[in-house]
Amino acid sequence: MSFRETPLAQELNATLEAAAPEVLAMLSPLGRRLYFPRGILTQTAEAKDKATRFNATIGIATEGGAPMHLASIQQHLQGIDPADAYNYAPPAGRMGLRQRWQEKLAEENPSQRGKAIGLPITTSAITHGLCLVGDLFVGEGDCLLLPDKFWGNYRLLYEVRCGGEVQTFPFFDGEGFDTKGFAQGLAEAAKGRDKIVVLLNFPNNPTGYMPTPAEGEAIVAALLAQAERGTKLVTVLDDAYFGLFYHLGGTSMTESLFGMLANRHPNLLAVKLDGATKELFVWGLRCGFITFGPGRADTSDAVCDALEAKVRGAIRGAISNSPQLSQSLVEQSLTSSTISAERKQKTEILRARATRVNEVVRRSEYADSWDVYPFNSGYFMCIRVKGVDAEKLRLHLLDEHATGLIATSPTDLRIAFSCLELEDVEPLFETVHRAIGELRSA
Repeated sequence: MSFRETPLAQELNATLEAAAPEVLAMLSPLGRRLYFPRGILTQTAEAKDKATRFNATIGIATEGGAPMHLASIQQHLQGIDPADAYNYAPPAGRMGLRQRWQEKLAEENPSQRGKAIGLPITTSAITHGLCLVGDLFVGEGDCLLLPDKFWGNYRLLYEVRCGGEVQTFPFFDGEGFDTKGFAQGLAEAAKGRDKIVVLLNFPNNPTGYMPTPAEGEAIVAALLAQAERGTKLVTVLDDAYFGLFYHLGGTSMTESLFGMLANRHPNLLAVKLDGATKELFVWGLRCGFITFGPGRADTSDAVCDALEAKVRGAIRGAISNSPQLSQSLVEQSLTSSTISAERKQKTEILRARATRVNEVVRRSEYADSWDVYPFNSGYFMCIRVKGVDAEKLRLHLLDEHATGLIATSPTDLRIAFSCLELEDVEPLFETVHRAIGELRSA
């Protein structure tokens, strides 16, 4: 026992040791030390229930029984009670919001129904959730397995902040996900290690790819086989673009791998990260969630309670809590009778853009300029440019054609079709084609 493990941390660790020793072994040194203090917030919560005469606990100003506020701000919040805008939210989030999001997950992910999983914990969007994963599970020298097409911020989160080591496997094999490459990469990363963190992001940023049902089953099978061999697997599902499925070129999965992995093996802890940011088109509200799916169903409650306490401690020790107003807005939206139709209408707009991109980018006249990576979902697609450096092409497009794209490697360009109108698609790719020719002839 480290001398830095306080009695409260020891208590949580003892709970995990009894309920799921595999999960305790997955924790980073910081994860072992984390706990939620029985301090101001606990005393304030007790006072909320019992201090009916005077309550002078929480650090806000009140007036007339409501949070003190300015009319110049409240005038822009019509229909929002001041208590739902200005009060501090609990570190784990508004209980009503967490319950509504759990109901949404069960409705949209059939494999999750009936599983023993935790209540979603509110985060300040998905990046914050990814950071919390690092706090709990990634220590110096820990291995993280990712596909070779991944969001660059993962390196900042896990290599720079946590001292982890990223290993990759090939994302694509022909026109689909490289399931054999994943299984081989998993086995290779596990050599000589008791634990690895596997991070899968579907629909993927930057490629916009969602696995087919058969590929999803193969991913699950590979993880279960590795868990059976004794490797402890923290399997993180970054589902930021969940729900944006267009089925270009064939049918893709339409649910998260989370429900397929929860309660499947003691050595496998599934962690789901998602949020309102992309799913409800409210990026700036910064409202996300982290949900735990332990491998042991019979002790899931104890494990999730202990992990939630550690997450609340990590939140308390960093940002204190996520914004109340954002949570209130998302919670109210989830009870709206029209939200499903509204989401469908926006998704259809994005589907039309993706379909148009798929038609234009594969034209024969562009075959000498680039290859197209498979895409069928989300916000993005990628091309592998030929005969020029992607970064030089990016700068040329910016300087000479007033066109902004993202270079993700020396060969790859990411195009966010989510922010292209239909009429912009053809001119954009014609511009990229022309710019490649200009660089080749320079």
